[in-house]
Amino acid sequence: MGPRVLGLAAVQLNFLINTILASGLPAGSLAALNYGWLLMLLPQGVFAQAVATAAFPTLSAQAARGEMGAFRATVSSTLRAILFLAIPASVGLIILRRPLVEVLLQRGAFDAGSTAAVALALGLYALGLAGHCGVEILARAFYSLHDTLRPVAVGLAGMALNIVLSLILSRPIGGGGLAHGGLALANSIATLLEMLALALLLSRQVDGLPWRELAGSIGRTAAASLLMGFVVWSVAHFLADWGAWPTTIVGVLAGGAIFLLATLLLRAPEPASLWRVLRRR
Repeated sequence: MGPRVLGLAAVQLNFLINTILASGLPAGSLAALNYGWLLMLLPQGVFAQAVATAAFPTLSAQAARGEMGAFRATVSSTLRAILFLAIPASVGLIILRRPLVEVLLQRGAFDAGSTAAVALALGLYALGLAGHCGVEILARAFYSLHDTLRPVAVGLAGMALNIVLSLILSRPIGGGGLAHGGLALANSIATLLEMLALALLLSRQVDGLPWRELAGSIGRTAAASLLMGFVVWSVAHFLADWGAWPTTIVGVLAGGAIFLLATLLLRAPEPASLWRVLRRR
């Protein structure tokens, strides 16, 4: 429990430092960051935590029996499944960030300026959505091996990097920084690098991961997401005068349909892998 307690304390310390930095920025910056963070966490909570929770008993059982081949295959299939959901969600959040915030939050004292501030934070937080989701899976893979030290050590290093990047990127926009958006971007960069570090360390610990399989899956998902992003951007452009509600609804439906069609054309195995993972729960 020691490393886990330390890791949780580091997360809270990171939030405290971000709060202090945001408090020195223009009024409303801290609220914009909090709203952007919460909106980004919606798909992370629905996708990553559900899949990671479903996969954890299988990973633990395989590790206990010493079935490392099956363990590596489960890590790979679970990671591919979660990135299959996270990458298009990230693209969708980035493109539809403004109408989405307007639909969910803009009313009363929350005006167009507030929407713009939250949309900036949401778009930059969404860049790291795949990292947040990947960390959920990879950390549980380490826990199933009874190793809580490595993921916590990597998390502490990520926190330190996040702080350094936050100090650099959160300068005022007129001074070459991104203001509160810089804090969101720093978090995304640090989390993506944390995911990569965990994957490399896990690969060393279990004598390799199927990198070619993972790369092919990420490539297919990225290609389908780019096509989806173009369609969603086109919808948002042509429906801009119709208001936020039609833009958001049509954009989400059209984007989801195009992504699924593209993955079927590319014969992506991830939907079947995702279904198998969730059935284990």
